[in-house]
Amino acid sequence: MTKHIHGGDVYTYKNCIDFSANCNPLGTPESVKEAIRNSLDHISNYPQVGCMRLKSAIADYEKVDENYIICGNGAADLIFNLCRAKKPKKALLLAPSFAEYEQALISVDCQISRFYLREEDDFYLGEKYIQALEDKPDMIFLCNPNNPTGILTDRQLLLTILEKCRQLGIFVAVDECFLDFVKSPGQYTLKEKLREYDNLFILKAFTKRYAMAGVRLGYGMCSDKELLNKMEQMTQPWNVSTMAQEAGIAALKENSYVEKGRKIIFEEAEWLKNQMTRLGLKIFPSQANYIFFKGPGDLFDSCIRKGILIRDCSNYPGLTRGFFRVAVKQHEDNRKLILALKDILL
Repeated sequence: MTKHIHGGDVYTYKNCIDFSANCNPLGTPESVKEAIRNSLDHISNYPQVGCMRLKSAIADYEKVDENYIICGNGAADLIFNLCRAKKPKKALLLAPSFAEYEQALISVDCQISRFYLREEDDFYLGEKYIQALEDKPDMIFLCNPNNPTGILTDRQLLLTILEKCRQLGIFVAVDECFLDFVKSPGQYTLKEKLREYDNLFILKAFTKRYAMAGVRLGYGMCSDKELLNKMEQMTQPWNVSTMAQEAGIAALKENSYVEKGRKIIFEEAEWLKNQMTRLGLKIFPSQANYIFFKGPGDLFDSCIRKGILIRDCSNYPGLTRGFFRVAVKQHEDNRKLILALKDILL
């Protein structure tokens, strides 16, 4: 088990521009902050069990059946809850990928095997993964686009994996938390397959899309209503606070905010990749709102001395010292990142 490290540790690395956490560069919408402030009038009351108003708003936003939705205290809460409900004995994980999958599986004494993505393939998931499914794990986790690489998995391959898993009795959890920041998310989401495949669970969160990491709010989508009922029975009844529920309802109305953030990311990601390539860094074809790259092993410490916090990815299984990830932010911050990297590398 690798050390529990994540981005966004602004409490340890004070006075740094945080490129280690990948949230919407526009910051939290004012309407969300206002909804949280207004919700304070109700903090003497328990939150609504079941999050019915929030679920209805999510169903409208995602265009899925409201009965397919479950809410949680962030996507991580749902990952742990899903593993408690399923209790898999064997699971297959990609390496590298998000650490919480492994932590949640270990918490239920699940045996984990890994499918290693290769640097020479730019960390793309390929057809060989299908062969690994023949070992018949009880559960797999896929992240699309993957974290920390930002690499998208081909839709047809995802569909092939999904069908293969149904045939083999494998449960499929697909993390689409970063899909909001790719250019054509509709070409990759598996939402429309929920009704057809009850072995599919899709993870989403408000954290990245609306820059609401401190609020802790996520949701899952699955057509297996028995599983969703089991998950809700196994978690505490008030796991989503009143403030989080109101914040989520307000956030889902912020369509123009989301599109504005996406436009900034598309423009700035291209600029950052060009600038970083000129500095001699190896840039991988990330398509999320972060850039995955390879550089000097001591780059994290060098950046901290310049007031820049980046994500050191060396603790991910399948990666070694020298792999990093940076968020795509607004241009002035991105310019400061490039200036710091120039001072360090040139």
